[in-house]
Amino acid sequence: MERLWKNKGYITLMTAQAISSIGDWLSIVAIISLVGLKWDASPLEVSFIFLCLAVPMALFGPVAGMVADRFSRKTLMIVSDIVRAVLILILTIATSLWMVYATLLTVGIFSAVFIPAKNGKLKEVVPEEDMKGAMSITSMIDSSTKILGPLISGLLVTVVGAQQVFIIDSATFLVSAVILLFVPNALPLETTEEEKEDGSFKKEFMLGFSFLKSNRFMMTGLILVGLSLLILQSADSQLIVLIRELTHVSPDLFGYLVTGSGLGMFLAGFLLAKKTDYKAYPLMLLGVCGIGASFGIMGMLTFYDLNYSILWGPGLGFTAGFSASLIFVPFQATVQVNTPVHMTGRVFGVINSVMTTATIIGPLVGGWIATMIGVIPTFTITASLLVLVSVIGFITKRKVEGGKGHVTTSEQGTPEATTS
Repeated sequence: MERLWKNKGYITLMTAQAISSIGDWLSIVAIISLVGLKWDASPLEVSFIFLCLAVPMALFGPVAGMVADRFSRKTLMIVSDIVRAVLILILTIATSLWMVYATLLTVGIFSAVFIPAKNGKLKEVVPEEDMKGAMSITSMIDSSTKILGPLISGLLVTVVGAQQVFIIDSATFLVSAVILLFVPNALPLETTEEEKEDGSFKKEFMLGFSFLKSNRFMMTGLILVGLSLLILQSADSQLIVLIRELTHVSPDLFGYLVTGSGLGMFLAGFLLAKKTDYKAYPLMLLGVCGIGASFGIMGMLTFYDLNYSILWGPGLGFTAGFSASLIFVPFQATVQVNTPVHMTGRVFGVINSVMTTATIIGPLVGGWIATMIGVIPTFTITASLLVLVSVIGFITKRKVEGGKGHVTTSEQGTPEATTS
């Protein structure tokens, strides 16, 4: 932990991430509140908000990973931030759902480039022995911004309006881009002759996929993460619709739920950073079960229209957020440790593609089920499926942990001493 706080490259990268993430939450909460509450959007229309951010990652994730392995990751992140700063300003004049959808789709394309570039840059600046701690701290930063973002967004929307919130979000992207200028450069990445001869999408995707297949835990973990995301997104995308089922509900409850989730993620990240010698797979299964239980109880309490939702809503958001960190932090930390730096973009491109494909299908399924049978049964079904997945995982745990498969030795990039 102490070494990480002395790592200037890592601190600079995380500072840029924190500022950008706060801006993201400012706009996301503002959009959901605008579309879900003020425009009274249907369950499917709310789902499309999440789909617009997810579709570009699913379609372009592997290609973006290939790009992140071939070009300067630092430059890609800066360009992505600047372009998104310009695009987010369009939301200040949005008067229809279609304008919101088109803008978010375009923003999602550049986010698809930013994420694998950031993951690759993290591998360059952080030694392997510090990677688990680095990923936990990264999760803590994400969850902290998830706490601050909704609180600040709710205040700003009330005081100055949604349009000004989008302007502030645009400014955070620009600030992030400026900070990224001071991230250390890395020496050019070496590529094999095979990679130089055939740089097709199919070849690059298969290189990343083959590496994941070579490790039983990473492949099983990817399946578990993808399946869990598919199920939980069916309910998660309908939270704003579930809230509308309550008779006595605060208009700020959605923001409080997100804040509670952020607090849970922060605590889990803090604990994982303090104790890095954990076994990843059991923690992931525990997290899947925890999210299922949280969603199931949330649906049940809404069914009985229980009062004091301002208390139990954020409380269940807390347990869901804590559980989510138990899934994603151990998995991503293990992948970072076991992936060589020149493969990071492609491997995470495949992972992000699988994860975002799940976030595309999940909201569609959730919106359709909620429309057909109601939002409360949707939460009951998804909660039961998540608990079932975790039970099956525990039954097969010994097989997964019994063989690691071949793992290529991880290599850290060599940053230059100077900054640009």
